[in-house]
Amino acid sequence: MSDAQADSSECSPGAAIRRDAPTRLTERIWRVTAPNAGAMTGPGTNSYLVGAGSEWAVIDPGPADDRHIRSLLAAAPGNIRHILVTHTHEDHSPGAAPLKSATAAPLAGRLTPHRHWQDPTFAPDRELQHGERIAVADRATLRVVHTPGHASNHLCYLLEEERILFTGDHIIQGSTVVIDPPDGDMSAYLRSLETLLREDLAYLAPGHGTLISHPHAAIEALIRHRLRREAKVLAALPHSQPADLRSLLQSAYDDVPPQLHPLAERSLLAHLLKLQSESRALRIDDRWRAPG
Repeated sequence: MSDAQADSSECSPGAAIRRDAPTRLTERIWRVTAPNAGAMTGPGTNSYLVGAGSEWAVIDPGPADDRHIRSLLAAAPGNIRHILVTHTHEDHSPGAAPLKSATAAPLAGRLTPHRHWQDPTFAPDRELQHGERIAVADRATLRVVHTPGHASNHLCYLLEEERILFTGDHIIQGSTVVIDPPDGDMSAYLRSLETLLREDLAYLAPGHGTLISHPHAAIEALIRHRLRREAKVLAALPHSQPADLRSLLQSAYDDVPPQLHPLAERSLLAHLLKLQSESRALRIDDRWRAPG
């Protein structure tokens, strides 16, 4: 990274997204956003450089985009010694293979048995476990937090020295995420959010969007949103003739634009499966109704 890059970077937690331009967020964190903006990715997938001195880690290398990989290599203030992924959806982990080829840094994350939406190239050198601590550099330590829900193999990483949590797609800025069964699980997602409320956090560093302040308030708001949606799903369930997903969607997601209904239908199914596990919804073939 050149001196000019360092001089032009914004040293602020509120720094705006600049695609494929390194943005300094704190003493130990740089953000490089991939040029893959879209309906599912917002302003693009955030890759984070975390470390100190000559020792750095990359969290979420993003898509296998040559321009983005070059930007990460150019932005690194020192040697890239670790490649970490939050989960293996195709906008977060495919860049790991070319980045590993360029740096020889070991790759760590978790695998999932479910292949839908997953990165088939992901081959970790090590599978991480909840509670592991990764000493990236002197006074730059990441703690692994397993947060299943959006994906069964989803991990967050807590930079202990700055109390900043890298949340991948578990929490993103300005929106909610799709919970897509079978790998996505609404019950697990809510439990993971509750787990994060017990952490001492200063900021959330999401996989899409800018840093999120007041992290506990943001997490509590997400929980309330999901429970309000669950209440609408419950209210939509008929008590006699069961209804299909498309019919239920019209009532339970009447505030969602039609173009997003295919994605909303996946989260609706996740809500229904949670309710079924709690004996609050009854499934009959591919239709649903209230029990009793």
